[in-house]
Amino acid sequence: MSEASSGASGSGIWRSGLRWLPLGLAAILLDQITKQVILGTLALHESIRVLPVLDIVHARNPGAAFSFLAGADGWQRWLFTGFALLVSVVLLVWLSRLDGRVQKLQSAGLMLIVSGALGNVIDRFRHGNVVDFVAVHWGDAYFPAFNVADSCITVGAGLILLDALLDWWRTRRSERDRAQ
Repeated sequence: MSEASSGASGSGIWRSGLRWLPLGLAAILLDQITKQVILGTLALHESIRVLPVLDIVHARNPGAAFSFLAGADGWQRWLFTGFALLVSVVLLVWLSRLDGRVQKLQSAGLMLIVSGALGNVIDRFRHGNVVDFVAVHWGDAYFPAFNVADSCITVGAGLILLDALLDWWRTRRSERDRAQ
């Protein structure tokens, strides 16, 4: 019996980058659980000092990264939702075409980006805005508040950059070895 017909884990979806789907689902679940804890624990704009440079705060962002278009009249909710859904579909198609067993960093990074985008889409549908709760600051200088979904997008992009850097390094080393 062949691997494909036996349903072995080496076939179909489990060969592609979609094998990282459990990571994405876990990230979305963690994102939504942490946001629900914030919603049930802190009033809007209430904060708890955790470290001299870190607060947990209940913040809402109707805009995008760094509150881009947060002051618009509400149309931005649907623009950002549509954009996130479109990007997620494109990335999932890309993931389905990757060999997730070989292209691990790239696949995991793309899946984290998808999960982060979808985590914030869920917020836009449920609340009309994104729930943020991590506030990093130095004195009176505050970085915009963020959440687990935003962190997934950032870490995912970092993994993709790391994968590209490692690929460049391997290619360069291989070319150097052939030249010798």
